[in-house]
Amino acid sequence: MTRNKLALSLAGLLLAPIAGTAFAQSAPAQDQSQPTASQSNPQQLQTITVTGSALPRVDTETPSPVTVLTAQQIARSGYTTISDVVRSISADNSGSIPNAFTAGFAAGASGVALRGLTVNSTVVLIDGHRAASYPVSDDGERSFVDLNTIPISAVERIEVLKDGASSLYGADAIAGVVNIILKPGYQGVEGTADIGNSQHGGGFTKKATFLAGFGDLNKDRYNVYFSAQYEMDNPIYNRERDYPYNSKDLTALGGPNGNFGNPATFNGSTVGATAPATLGVGANPLTGATQVKNSLYSPLGSCTNGTVLTSTAGVGSYCAENQVAQYGEIQPQTEQGGLYARGTFKINDTTKAYLSVSYMESKLWAQLTPQQIQTSTPNNTNNIALPPVLTTGPNAGKLNPNDPYAAAGEYALLNYQFGDIPQNNTYDNHNARVVADVSGIAGEWNYDAAVVLNHDWLNTTQTGFINYPALVNAITSGSYNFINPSANSAAELAQLSPNLSKQSTSDLDSLDLNASRSLFDLPGGSAGLAVGSQFRYEAQNDPALNPDDLFQSLGIAQTKGHRNVSGAYAELDLPLLESLEVDASGRYDHYSDVGNNFSPKIGFKWKPLDWVAIRGTYSKGFRAPSFAENGSSSSEGFVTLNPAQYTNFVNAHNGNAYSTVPYSLAEYTVANPNIRPEKASNFTFGVVLQPTSWLNASVDYYDIKKSNVITGPNFGQAISNYFATGATGVPGVTVIPDIADPTAPNAQARPAEFIGQYINANSLKTDGVDIDLQGHWDFGNGIHYVSELSGTEVFNWRMVLPDGTVESFAGTQGPYNLSSGAGTPRLKGSWSNTVQYGPATVTATIYYTGGYSEIAEDVGVGPDSCLSFNAAGTQFLPSNCRISSFTDVDLTGSYAINSHISVTASIMNAMDRKAPFDPANYAAVNYNPTYSYAGVVGRFYNLGVKVKF
Repeated sequence: MTRNKLALSLAGLLLAPIAGTAFAQSAPAQDQSQPTASQSNPQQLQTITVTGSALPRVDTETPSPVTVLTAQQIARSGYTTISDVVRSISADNSGSIPNAFTAGFAAGASGVALRGLTVNSTVVLIDGHRAASYPVSDDGERSFVDLNTIPISAVERIEVLKDGASSLYGADAIAGVVNIILKPGYQGVEGTADIGNSQHGGGFTKKATFLAGFGDLNKDRYNVYFSAQYEMDNPIYNRERDYPYNSKDLTALGGPNGNFGNPATFNGSTVGATAPATLGVGANPLTGATQVKNSLYSPLGSCTNGTVLTSTAGVGSYCAENQVAQYGEIQPQTEQGGLYARGTFKINDTTKAYLSVSYMESKLWAQLTPQQIQTSTPNNTNNIALPPVLTTGPNAGKLNPNDPYAAAGEYALLNYQFGDIPQNNTYDNHNARVVADVSGIAGEWNYDAAVVLNHDWLNTTQTGFINYPALVNAITSGSYNFINPSANSAAELAQLSPNLSKQSTSDLDSLDLNASRSLFDLPGGSAGLAVGSQFRYEAQNDPALNPDDLFQSLGIAQTKGHRNVSGAYAELDLPLLESLEVDASGRYDHYSDVGNNFSPKIGFKWKPLDWVAIRGTYSKGFRAPSFAENGSSSSEGFVTLNPAQYTNFVNAHNGNAYSTVPYSLAEYTVANPNIRPEKASNFTFGVVLQPTSWLNASVDYYDIKKSNVITGPNFGQAISNYFATGATGVPGVTVIPDIADPTAPNAQARPAEFIGQYINANSLKTDGVDIDLQGHWDFGNGIHYVSELSGTEVFNWRMVLPDGTVESFAGTQGPYNLSSGAGTPRLKGSWSNTVQYGPATVTATIYYTGGYSEIAEDVGVGPDSCLSFNAAGTQFLPSNCRISSFTDVDLTGSYAINSHISVTASIMNAMDRKAPFDPANYAAVNYNPTYSYAGVVGRFYNLGVKVKF
């Protein structure tokens, strides 16, 4: 018998790859937070409520696919944050937000994006209730719940509904729902303490949790528990990792040299370089200087601070600097912690209530490269020059000591970086949440009423940005010493770069009411009815850090809005036969700012055999515009644009000066008060198999169509049109031209900024399949084996533009202009294997992400549309224009010394696999942090102890 079981298990595991992906457990869910009829009558089977249904049920396999991650599974994964746990789900795809993306709008936060529909199409619930969004929107547009604000130490399980659910949960539940369910009660005391470190240096972590509770709900009529957690992660610097993660000089791989210091690319080093320049009649010395013909650049001083003297033909000499190694961080320093307390009280045999209070804080410190003196926005300083004679300040009329050519009466064209002004960003997010809930039985009805008060406030501090008026004064008065920066006073640096700070807030207050009951008997059992309503208030206030555009290279993003939302829903479950169940639900919502919406859903589950179930759903959903999209809001982002791609423009400028050098182009998008909600239709169809008590599997196909997709203006088309004709050619989009190229003053100016409103313009379609498998076997001699596999394959992910153009992203690095530009791999999955033998438990988990083409059709199409090229622009980089797949193996284990003490250990990325080379990803240096972050961290060791009484 043992041999037969082993043979069957091996056969199942060997057949899994043939299906094209991996699997994960779809386990029964249980919600003990509300009493049901079964709890008052012990003769009945216990009923539970599963995410995606408002009805308590005995059979937890609903028409919709739901994946459950228990606290035990979370512990076996080795992950210690909700963010890591949720984002490891195979259905999490393009558009999710990694913690490592510190240059993004929503830096310091982490969000989940099921089905690749971005973070604003997945609803995150805590105990079935909505949570306040992060105070800053992703890309200045998309609202989402920060996973870092959820206490993992109190988590009972996580339920992931991979289906549309607007019929019960309202707006935004298009891609699915992630419901984090906290412990309903706890008795005893337990604590954990862990430390960890990377084999390759950096990233030392320490963490601790504490959980204590007392009171028996049935005997004492109350239970109170308290949990606390803390985690501190040290930074990992790029210089602590091997090439190519520690440099932008890709010449060894056939790519360009992206190191700083070359004046031809306007990326200066901390030493700086100058060349003699002249000024045309009436020209502005800050913008209109022209390098003296045949002159060469030379350093302002000796090449120190890790710079290397370099000479380039036709440019001159300068101090080149590998600033990735000098300043770059793979992992910023983070600190997270929080408290959660819950008291549950049994008022009588049919009624109970609970009150929970939580406070979570998450801090992130990010170090960035210092600011350049040459920037393109909001003021173009690419041709900035030091005057030979000072014109302002106490030394006006004297020769400029910073200008090496002052005695000859020549200006000094300046290429420089402010190495004495460090650029650091600090994000300190606080989340306070109070939930009061009462539930019970009144006659034939089970009821639940809850009040949620949730406030989130984020303190942002940024240093190192250069104030433009102060820069002008420093240039004309000579108050800043470019030759010897160490001589600059603290007062001068503070005037040139004062600290910037703001507090952003978001609020969600809600009243949730629901009730359910049995109606009448049908051949398959009792029909069930659930009804509910919700009233909530939502608000967001994110002020701008740079409201007057005074600071160079800093965009403007501000969001402000509030609204009232009311909704009512109903669900009817009809067990028409013992083998056939039909479930129908619908919800009507009223938004004070965008009007009304009705979302219906119907599903079925048919069991032709006891061990086979066929299920399917069809639903309509919607996404309400965020405050960034329809409030008093605007956002300015930057994209890197290479004018050399546009032949006519290059010819007009003869390839000279700054006009044909890659630069940051500003895209300014403002809210549209007339924007309409996005609409969606969802279809799922699947099969659930349980041929034996020790094996269950499911295969589910999904199909999602979105219309009225809210998007920014078609800046890509506007850019192409402008370079070709000098006009945007896109309705509603205007352009602000840059200043003229001093070497070609009569030629067309390159664009400095494009401006437009959000619009309902696009539609999209995505479909794919989820496959889940869970098996468990007892082999005798105390050996228990559990195998859990989970995987998703994306068949299609297509965006349709207003003109009918179809952009296909499945298996590519598109959509590129989205969040962190992570792309849409077709395959993503995990396979976990656990062996328990007496007091020892060992788990090995394999995570796999498929490779993808290094193309993105929202950036360009055609045979030359690869996102990265060599320095000459003649060959793809990599040569096959493809990013490799990534496989990561994690090992975790625990050993119970006795009933009170156990030790834990893990080796994350045990095979020390390296992250695939991805030179096009702009969220990190030469790798993709969304899918292969573990590969750049490398092998990581953890050791911990758990004490329980």
